Amino acid sequence: MELTKYGHACVRLEKDGKVLVIDPGSFTKDPVLDGADAVLITHEHMDHVDVGKLKAASPDLEIWTCEGVAAGLSEVPAKIQVVRHGDAFETAGFRVRAFGEWHAANHPDMPIVQNVGFLVDDEVFYPGDALTVPEAEVPTLLVPTGAPWLRLPDVVHYLRTVRPARAYSTHDALYGDIGLALVDNWLKMESDKQGADMRRLAIGESVGLG
Repeated sequence: MELTKYGHACVRLEKDGKVLVIDPGSFTKDPVLDGADAVLITHEHMDHVDVGKLKAASPDLEIWTCEGVAAGLSEVPAKIQVVRHGDAFETAGFRVRAFGEWHAANHPDMPIVQNVGFLVDDEVFYPGDALTVPEAEVPTLLVPTGAPWLRLPDVVHYLRTVRPARAYSTHDALYGDIGLALVDNWLKMESDKQGADMRRLAIGESVGLG
């Protein structure tokens, strides 16, 4: 399986000629849905779901997401499936399990929305906007590194709790060059401590997994 990092919170997984895209939001400018067979969406915030992108995608596309997102996709022609914590399913040849229910607490005046994380092929876990610890081994963790709801000690604690063999930065478009350099340093420190591959992939960079 090959993982490619796209802008902010979006990644693309490819295996056996099939393509699975996670969280193609409005901060991602690349045509990430070209050739996509399935999409996973963690929650309803615009940086994770762009309805315009989904409307323009193939009607054969399968979209798997929480009820809160599905409610806003009535004009999207794709096949939409609602999933909840504990569900397991297969899409485009990928095996997926769902973990988590809620977005991390954000601004006190903002409601906490539904958020579901996805473990793909027992290899890659994408938590969305939460620090969900799944009841499963996580070889590759996509770790949020920049958000109004996030603190560095929480990121470090999350990495030390999950203890993945690999961790790659996601949710990092809010940083400029200085902030991204800090992310690189933080991940290197933890990588050295745990003896793991923890780093930030450049936009468009791919890694092989499994």
